[in-house]
Amino acid sequence: MTGRLNSAQPYALGLFRIVIGLLFACHGASTLFDVLGGPMGGKAPEVGAWPSWYAAVIQLVGGALVMLGLGTRAAAFISSGSMAYAYFKVHQPEALWPLENGGEASAIFCWAMLLFVFTGSGAFGLDRLFAARGANGQESASDRTPIAA
Repeated sequence: MTGRLNSAQPYALGLFRIVIGLLFACHGASTLFDVLGGPMGGKAPEVGAWPSWYAAVIQLVGGALVMLGLGTRAAAFISSGSMAYAYFKVHQPEALWPLENGGEASAIFCWAMLLFVFTGSGAFGLDRLFAARGANGQESASDRTPIAA
């Protein structure tokens, strides 16, 4: 049984990445464009407003990149950091525990994105597609013929 589960791990990780990325991107889209129930806190932030507008852009772009599995580790690193900032700057001063301060989503997104920094995209990611294409298309130094002068 363990062997089967281990062989399915990249696929489970890929599906997890797609779902987390989609939810994260939707969170950013709702804040930026007042869609999907609108932003938490009332109205969309003005362009360039610190930190809400920048956080929403990171959520939208980072979530989309993570969902697609494109630049997953870098996008997840930035996204995780933005959620850590959100938790400690916005939620944690209200109370210690996420259930008390409303920071559950920030904490979960922070840790989920941090997981992708270490695991990569898993299956179904564009990162893997491009890496496979690059590996197949590269020629080694021994394959090259010297140019005659």
